[in-house]
Amino acid sequence: MEIIKLRDDYIKLGQALKAANLVQSGVDAKFVIQDGLVKVNGQVQTQRGKKLFDGDIVEFKGNQIKITG
Repeated sequence: MEIIKLRDDYIKLGQALKAANLVQSGVDAKFVIQDGLVKVNGQVQTQRGKKLFDGDIVEFKGNQIKITG
């Protein structure tokens, strides 16, 4: 499980995927999110700008990202 430590109050979903090196670019993040391939806290998320907070878990292609404060 990849852990991303917040610098601010939140990180956006697309940015988190890039920070964890699960996608190469923001465009790639946009497409995988729009295609319904990403889950946040167990639910499919199609909003690239979704704000992630401390404790949120992102899942993509068998990888998990945990957001910590």
